[in-house]
Amino acid sequence: MQRGAEAVIRLREGSIVKERIRKGYRIPELDETIRRQRTKLEVSLLERARRAGVRVPDASMTDKYIITMGNIDGERLKDALNGMKRPEQTGVAGKIGEVVAALHSSDIVHGDLTTSNMILKGNELYVIDFGLGRVSNRAEDKATDLFLLWEALQSAHFEIADMMWKNIINTYALKYSNAPEVIKRLGSIERRRRYK
Repeated sequence: MQRGAEAVIRLREGSIVKERIRKGYRIPELDETIRRQRTKLEVSLLERARRAGVRVPDASMTDKYIITMGNIDGERLKDALNGMKRPEQTGVAGKIGEVVAALHSSDIVHGDLTTSNMILKGNELYVIDFGLGRVSNRAEDKATDLFLLWEALQSAHFEIADMMWKNIINTYALKYSNAPEVIKRLGSIERRRRYK
């Protein structure tokens, strides 16, 4: 069992079961509404991502607050990445750029783009945990998505972060038509954070 800020995750009969937990500090009626809406939204985002060509777990809402998903038999990218040789890392960076471009082209903002939320299965890259995601066409939201990814790379993969980032952004720019606007906003987010 894994416990996150929003949910408890269990492996049950070969499937991943994610249950949104009650928050004692919220009014019960409000808590129920928020949990139900976020669960429904996450399943919807997974389906939208799949239609966009992104590899995600099969998922269904099996209760008001429960999502049952297929278990992807692969390795968390966070664990796999540092042990790879440089050409493999470069290839994976390109895949990340493609995936983020596909999500953003479909107006999906993941909300927690980290290598912990990506699984490598053979040569295929899967994205998981859309629990903080939403639908947005705003360049600012997509730039924030990218900024979180950049911070995650700096934190978990410092030695290769710059090389990875360069390849991610180059691929993203090639694959997403609105990339120039998003990258421009990303620059302003970086400046705001630097001078905080």
